[in-house]
Amino acid sequence: MAHVERLTVYLVKALDGTDCESVSIRPGGTLAHDREFAMFDAGGDVVNGKRTDRVHDIHAGYDTETGTLSVASDGDSASFELRDAGERTRAADWLGAVFNVDLTVERDETLGYVDRRGMGPSVISTATLEAVASWFDDVSVEGLRRRLRANVEVGGVPAFWEDRFVGADAPAFRAGGVRFGGVTPCGRCVVPQRDPDTGEETPGFRERFVERRRETFPEWADQEAFDHFYTLMLIARVPENDRGATLTVGDPVEVVSAAEP
Repeated sequence: MAHVERLTVYLVKALDGTDCESVSIRPGGTLAHDREFAMFDAGGDVVNGKRTDRVHDIHAGYDTETGTLSVASDGDSASFELRDAGERTRAADWLGAVFNVDLTVERDETLGYVDRRGMGPSVISTATLEAVASWFDDVSVEGLRRRLRANVEVGGVPAFWEDRFVGADAPAFRAGGVRFGGVTPCGRCVVPQRDPDTGEETPGFRERFVERRRETFPEWADQEAFDHFYTLMLIARVPENDRGATLTVGDPVEVVSAAEP
């Protein structure tokens, strides 16, 4: 049976994610805690994996109950209660030393610092992760999961199940009491090409990915909704009426008509 297999939030944009048993939907339509904090340099630009592979040198964990971020890099470790402004300043100093830049750590509780403003959680199926990992000799399912950084993982469905929710006459789906409508396929950047632990690029990753994605593109998907084949994962939107609801691992998932409220 189709169900929510995993829920993952990325407390600090660009750093490691944290799996949750349940998570609520924010007023802005994103998952609570997801990208709640982001690092900005002195020029006001976000510091993320697209800009620097140094993000892979930091191992991070987060306690959603206490608001504590734990980080480690090159034998040095620290923890910070990021909900406290003074602690965010301490965290910025520690993180800035890793990146060798002056930075601040900012907070957005309503929406989070997601790339696609006005959109919601990212969605992928477990079968998709398994299929794509099989295209590469040295990429595990867990490693690919960390490269792609999805919020909602759906089990009990076929590979590329999420592709059906964009394009002409696309349906929506409901997970527990939360409705998800597809907005756009997720075009990928350089980050999935890197080993999440070392930051080293997997040779030929993009070329192999595009070749196999083209060969295995599902017949149920609307190819016109995809700009290119270096695309994987669904960016969805949660309607305002369902914001404030809670998603839980194990929630049943069902496909519904796009017209259904």
